[in-house]
Amino acid sequence: MPIFQTFALKLKHLFFPKATNASTFMKRYLCYNPMMKKTAIICLSILFIFIGNRAAIAQTVHIDASKLRHVIPFGGNAWVNAPDTITDEGLIGLRSIKSTCNIYFRVSVAQDLELALVVRAPQGNSLLRLSVGKNAIVKKISNTRFDTVSFGKVHLSRPGYVKISLKGISKTGTVYADVSDLVVTLQKPDNDISYVAKGSSFHFGRRGPSVHLRYPVAADKENKVKWFYNEIIVPKGQDVIGSYFMADGFGEGYFGMQVNSATERRVLFSVWSPFNTEDPKSIPDSMRIKLVKSGSNVHIGEFGNEGSGGQSYMRFPWKAGQAYAFLLSAEPDNARHTTTYTAYFKDVAADKWFLIASFTRPQKATYLTHLYSFVENFEPDNGDKIRKAYFTNQWIGDSDNNWLELTHAIYTGDATANANYRKDYAGGKEGDKFFLQNGGFFDNYIQLKTPYDREPTGKKPVIDFEKLPNK
Repeated sequence: MPIFQTFALKLKHLFFPKATNASTFMKRYLCYNPMMKKTAIICLSILFIFIGNRAAIAQTVHIDASKLRHVIPFGGNAWVNAPDTITDEGLIGLRSIKSTCNIYFRVSVAQDLELALVVRAPQGNSLLRLSVGKNAIVKKISNTRFDTVSFGKVHLSRPGYVKISLKGISKTGTVYADVSDLVVTLQKPDNDISYVAKGSSFHFGRRGPSVHLRYPVAADKENKVKWFYNEIIVPKGQDVIGSYFMADGFGEGYFGMQVNSATERRVLFSVWSPFNTEDPKSIPDSMRIKLVKSGSNVHIGEFGNEGSGGQSYMRFPWKAGQAYAFLLSAEPDNARHTTTYTAYFKDVAADKWFLIASFTRPQKATYLTHLYSFVENFEPDNGDKIRKAYFTNQWIGDSDNNWLELTHAIYTGDATANANYRKDYAGGKEGDKFFLQNGGFFDNYIQLKTPYDREPTGKKPVIDFEKLPNK
């Protein structure tokens, strides 16, 4: 009766609005009038079919099909082992049976995907295998011009980074295939899908996102910072070739340590010229960075392509898992309107300081400003590998030898991170250490522009300034 009473109430409002209530209406017009009862049931059926159709129409969602299809260029998102290579055009010439090409993108919605390749077999026929996790799809390729070839559907059980592996199985020509793009068609909209898009810098996209720690200075210390001290520990296994772990960044330069090859590591100190150019040879003499002094076995030169200026580096076999200290000073000369910057590096385990270099920069007399650290990768072929560093025991000192520990930092990222091209970045604090991490396509990124406070160490650096090396 309650369900029928509800039906009756709706019918009352439609056809008998003057009836007093549903109960009276039922007795008067339905229960004691068989013909009316039959008519009411028919009307109610029509009414609820109408209501159901209205609900179905209200729930219809129109999806823009173009937002479900993503063309992911191999030139900015793929890596392949030697002897084959990735260029801006993609994987041009997959030749070796030993080569596996991996391409990465990130999704925020678990769902089914349709996968296709923009591919050609320049000569003859080839068999290619496309793998996602434990699922593999083998496809014959015979088109000699680039075309979109479907490989079928796969299911993603979780959000995060997706690695798709491509391998040649057989070929009748000299190469398995040329591949320019992966085409991914989603079943559900994903407004947070991430990959290096066409038209962006594939060089920086494959290098991966750089991340920073920015150290704000109290208002009463601004424009008074003569010294900046910082320590770095790179965990074992995180010292990937192409990594730059920069400890002491400032408004006019940077100072840190690098992994340059399997056999070479450097401690690097650079100061930008005030002249805006990518070519150091074009800098006027009045705006050049001048060398004051340098340590023994320190190479002195210039740099370009990211601004230009003076550069110094010392080859040094620093080791993962050990602590190293970086000490930077600024000495402004108001009369000459210049500043002299000097960098010292310490092997903490050996308790030994090294002079890297001292440079004079024209056209500005200043103490240290805009203090920061960063982790970056400068080798695009290693942008698929993870790297991490700890930064701790940051201190600043003024010209009166008053020292203050810096325990607050703001974690930020570069253009690649902010453009959402890649989200394999992290930063934060672990106890009395800050950390930065990037590369390797890990899932759990940490939101940029986040402030952190580490636990203070209370370990003011013990430095005999009179005994710091002069060469």
